[in-house]
Amino acid sequence: MNLLMQAFDLVMHLNKHLPEMVSQYGYYTYGVLFLIIFAETGLVVLPFLPGDSLLFAAGAITGMTGGLQLEVLLPLLIAAAILGDTLNYSVGRHLGHWLEDPARMRWVSRQQIARTEDYFRHYGTMTIIIARFIPLIRTFAPFLAGTGRMHYPTFLSFNIAGGLLWVCLLVVAGHFFGNLPLVRDNFSLVVIGIIIVSLLPLVYAVLRRNFSTGGDRHHA
Repeated sequence: MNLLMQAFDLVMHLNKHLPEMVSQYGYYTYGVLFLIIFAETGLVVLPFLPGDSLLFAAGAITGMTGGLQLEVLLPLLIAAAILGDTLNYSVGRHLGHWLEDPARMRWVSRQQIARTEDYFRHYGTMTIIIARFIPLIRTFAPFLAGTGRMHYPTFLSFNIAGGLLWVCLLVVAGHFFGNLPLVRDNFSLVVIGIIIVSLLPLVYAVLRRNFSTGGDRHHA
C-alpha cells in the first residue's frame, strides 16, 4: 500500500519531483512525461493528472545544465497531446452513447460533462482549443466532440492547433522563466498560481451559469 501511495504521489506531484527523476533516470523521463500528458488528455477517467504545471516544470528543466532537451521535449509532448485528444475523440465517437448509461459512468463527473457541454454551446468547435487551457474541461472536450460526432477533419485541425498552442506556450514559458531566481525560489507558489489561473475560466463559467439559472428562476 505504501508503494502504491508513493507512486500516486510521484505522479500527482511530478512537477516537484522532475529534477530528481531526470538526474536518476535521464532519458526515461521523456517517456514518463509523454505517458502522463497522453493519459491526461486521452483518458476521460483521468482528468486529475497534472497538465499545465507539469508542462511548465518540464520546460524549466530544459533550462538547466544536463536537463531535458527543449528540441526533444516540445515535439514529444505536442504528439502526446494530439494523440491523447485523438484517442479521447475515438472513444467518445464509438463508445460514448454506450458509456452514457449512469451505471457505466460512475467514475466520470456528470457535472464536468455538463460544464463542457456549456462550453460547446457558447464557443462551438473553438472549445477544442479553449479547453486545452482549462483543467478537467480539457479531458472531457474531445470525448464529447466524439460523442456529438463532430466532423473529424474539423476536430483534427482544432486538435492540432490546440495541442501546439498549449504545449509550446507552457513549455517555452517554463524554459525562459522557470529558472529565474524569483521563480525558482518560489516554484511551489508559481505552480499553484498556474493552476489557479488555469481554473479561472472554469470558475467564471460556473458563476455565470449559476447567476443565469438564478435569474431565470427569479423571472419565473
